[in-house]
Amino acid sequence: MIKINDILISKISDAVEALYGVRPAADLLQLQKTRREFTGHLTLVAFPLLKISRKNPQLTAEEIGSYLLKNASDVVVACEVVKGFLNLTIASRLWLALLSDILASERYGHKRVTDQSPLVMIEYSSPNTNKPLHLGHVRNNLLGYSLSRILEAAGYRVVKTNIVNDRGIHICKSMLAWQKWGGGCTPQSSGIKGDHLVGDFYVLFDKHYKAEVATLMEQGLTKEQAEVESPLMQEARQMLRLWEAGNTEVRALWEKMNNWVYTGFNETYKRLGVDFDKIYYESDTYLRGKEEVLRGLAENLFVKDPDGSVWADLTCDGLDRKILLRADGTSVYMTQDIGTAKMRFADYPIDKMIYVVGNEQDYHFKVLSILLDKLGFAFGKGLVHFSYGMVELPEGKMKSREGTVVDADDLMDEMVAAAASIAQEMGKGAEMEPKEATEVARRVGLGALKYFILKVDPRKNMTFNPKESIDFNGNTASFIQYAYARVRSLTVKAKEQGLAVEGPLPADLILSPKEESLIQMLSEYPEVLSEAAKNYSPALIANYCYDLVKEYNQFYHDSPVLKEENSQLRFLRLELSRSFASILKQAMGLLGIEMPERM
Repeated sequence: MIKINDILISKISDAVEALYGVRPAADLLQLQKTRREFTGHLTLVAFPLLKISRKNPQLTAEEIGSYLLKNASDVVVACEVVKGFLNLTIASRLWLALLSDILASERYGHKRVTDQSPLVMIEYSSPNTNKPLHLGHVRNNLLGYSLSRILEAAGYRVVKTNIVNDRGIHICKSMLAWQKWGGGCTPQSSGIKGDHLVGDFYVLFDKHYKAEVATLMEQGLTKEQAEVESPLMQEARQMLRLWEAGNTEVRALWEKMNNWVYTGFNETYKRLGVDFDKIYYESDTYLRGKEEVLRGLAENLFVKDPDGSVWADLTCDGLDRKILLRADGTSVYMTQDIGTAKMRFADYPIDKMIYVVGNEQDYHFKVLSILLDKLGFAFGKGLVHFSYGMVELPEGKMKSREGTVVDADDLMDEMVAAAASIAQEMGKGAEMEPKEATEVARRVGLGALKYFILKVDPRKNMTFNPKESIDFNGNTASFIQYAYARVRSLTVKAKEQGLAVEGPLPADLILSPKEESLIQMLSEYPEVLSEAAKNYSPALIANYCYDLVKEYNQFYHDSPVLKEENSQLRFLRLELSRSFASILKQAMGLLGIEMPERM
């Protein structure tokens, strides 16, 4: 695989040694992409070399440029010095050779994963089984899944995992409400998706509970007293105690309703295009965590208060006290996470554990890392919290069943419907069969949702605007997908006209600046992928795709493809378009976005 930067660095090193008698250290040779307002492909920063040249930046750059033009004209064909920056124009033959390498590579820029590759486990989703997935889960799932694809492409073995919060008082609230007011209904009898049905009963519990609290307050109790005295809440707590004790009837109801939810979750996950290699359940892990906390207590790592609750005193670590077991012996989320971490590292030889969880849990994971370290787990200090900001919708844009949160299913329905409506308004896909048009609307609608969320720096809070996300003229998936579909259509037309679309590139062509610029940007994909993996940032991939499409559109506008009369040039442009489409599809695939073959 040809590496133009490496070739150029070697030639510049020769130049510096010949001019000044010293071969420069690698860190003194700084190359960067030439800014658009100047002529050239790559720019050498002359300033670090002044200690060798002992001349001013302008003269140093001029001397190096002159040497390259005389002694490396097969690599550098033009130079321009701007205030100590040497802008270099690279020979067309190197860009042609690089394009040949890109075309010959099945998955250009993606590293091969072997059994010896580092193993990364990524946790995302983490739903509760008392309600359906919502907009917040959508961002979480999209970030986690995209991160797993990026790291795998960067050469890591990846295990995608989920921890399902399937126990606790919130689960019992849905169960109790179904017992009282469900009338034996099921997802099948009601026609309601399982996770939505259970979520409806959770909302129903809350409605009756609030009514009870209001009545008790009218009788003279304070709000705090009323919440404790509420008969409904007392029943829910009793149900939780029975569950903890393994009561057969309660456990059977719990399994039945959870299975309704899992079926519903799986439908949502499949539609969203995310999956998992291993699913853990809080009902399995919390006891492991409790065992570790009790061990820590016996080893004087933790303390027990007079009421029987167990705490970790982290004041020496600059934090505060953290409860690990309640006075009644029940677990908290921290307890569960300790147990889950222990199980995971026992199950897999994990080199790095990444938790994809919102930034409201920054403190939680800081504490978890410290506690695991105190308990003697070597992996404690190496945990990574991939902290991301919250996502909201513009007020009034969409309403959910409860009117407070947006269900993931409702959101996906809206996005696909909007894509179909916009396509119809714009006259796109009129020649398609209904089945194909429906599939294109699905890819465009879900692509719009995914891209709009993933193009934003994950650390930032964001507002998802459904209308803005499907725009064929902005930084959107629709804009990118349309460019891809246009190229695919170009290839189809070329084949219909009997034109060659694959084969060796002519080696003696002189490329236009637009053609060279597009090849240069294609060649940057591996570096962008590496940075995205290093920084855990799908946004870098998303915005690279957008910039790449803009670069291709400029080339396409200035360079006729099928109408080009020179057969060699026409073939080159077809191959350049093919490599563009290939890399674009790969990169968008890292975001979990499917590309339509036509639009």
